[in-house]
Amino acid sequence: MSGPPVSGPEHDDFDPEAAGSVEESLAMYARLRSSCPVARSSRHGGFWALTRYADVAAAASDPVTFISSVRAVVPSDPRGLRRPPLNYDAPAHTPYRRALDRTLQRARIDRLEPRLRAHAARELTPLVERGGGDIAQEFGAVFPAWVTTEWLNLDPHLAPELAATAARWVRAWRDLDREVVNETSERMYAMARDLVRDRRAAPRPVEEDPASSLLAERPGGRPLEAEHIVGALRQCLVVGMVAPPILLGSICVHLARHRELQSELRARPELLPAALEEFLRLFTPYRGFARTVSAEIELHGRRIRPGEPVTLVYASANRDEAVFPDPDTFVQGRPNIAAHLAFGRGRHACAGMPLARLSMRLALEELLRRTSAIEAGGPVESARMPEIGAVSVPVRLRPA
Repeated sequence: MSGPPVSGPEHDDFDPEAAGSVEESLAMYARLRSSCPVARSSRHGGFWALTRYADVAAAASDPVTFISSVRAVVPSDPRGLRRPPLNYDAPAHTPYRRALDRTLQRARIDRLEPRLRAHAARELTPLVERGGGDIAQEFGAVFPAWVTTEWLNLDPHLAPELAATAARWVRAWRDLDREVVNETSERMYAMARDLVRDRRAAPRPVEEDPASSLLAERPGGRPLEAEHIVGALRQCLVVGMVAPPILLGSICVHLARHRELQSELRARPELLPAALEEFLRLFTPYRGFARTVSAEIELHGRRIRPGEPVTLVYASANRDEAVFPDPDTFVQGRPNIAAHLAFGRGRHACAGMPLARLSMRLALEELLRRTSAIEAGGPVESARMPEIGAVSVPVRLRPA
């Protein structure tokens, strides 16, 4: 994996946070794809960034060279904690992933759909009745808490608390505010410990309950360590809370700018699943996840040494013109849309992708069904690393 060497100020030390808006960030990635597909930054302790689709897909599919057990994202959790399965390599990773995958099979997802639709309709009602609000920070932050509550079989009274706690944790994590990160993380750890304690006393069917499924795992004939199970559930509590507000917010920005697409999706709701895949490609909410190389490699003339972190910039790969022609344009029914990397690839591809697809489809179906128009309602706030997209999206909603 080599190519001609590159040079230049942006190439030798690009600043991933110099761009102030989503559009500026995407323009920066386009320049890097063209002239420096393997870029170096000194920010956040120093890291490399892969920006072309082929390189990102290859790295994500090579867990031996690109390992996950050192860093999962850049910037990292300010406390340096690592939780399974995201921060584990095989074989340690495997039982955690197997236990979670068991609870996300098609039959269970189908059973969750009616309850999730009811949650979406109820949480959307206040915004529709008052004619709008911040679709990302209100509906987009609360509805995912109900999705997580249903998946983990939490006590329903925890959903609003989870929404508020996760939102505070996300903001503190972006700001590297150790004190608030610790406070909010400990509250979610307490939720996870309570969940494990309850399932030890009263196990549920392993196909229906992540905590019970983790407790039932016996790799090598021995149960998983209790604190690692708690860590995995703590990760589950927040992992589904970060991306949905950004994705929904970004989609609503696009719909507000393209009223004809709103009209088409209202008139032909059967187009929504394919439209959602194109939205996922365009508005991938994570810039990318991190790996660490286990052996020296050379890629496009750049030498990456063992122990150096590498970010797989999915947001750039999904707009690589070599794979997706006219990459910045929404194309309904794009022929190769299944190739997008919004959920990653390989061993660490998003375990919750079927649940994420269902919940986002339901959110958009209800939003379009309940409105006749979605309009911009004020300035949009852009996310900071490691996310990309719209984190605050005021909208005006005209009732159907």
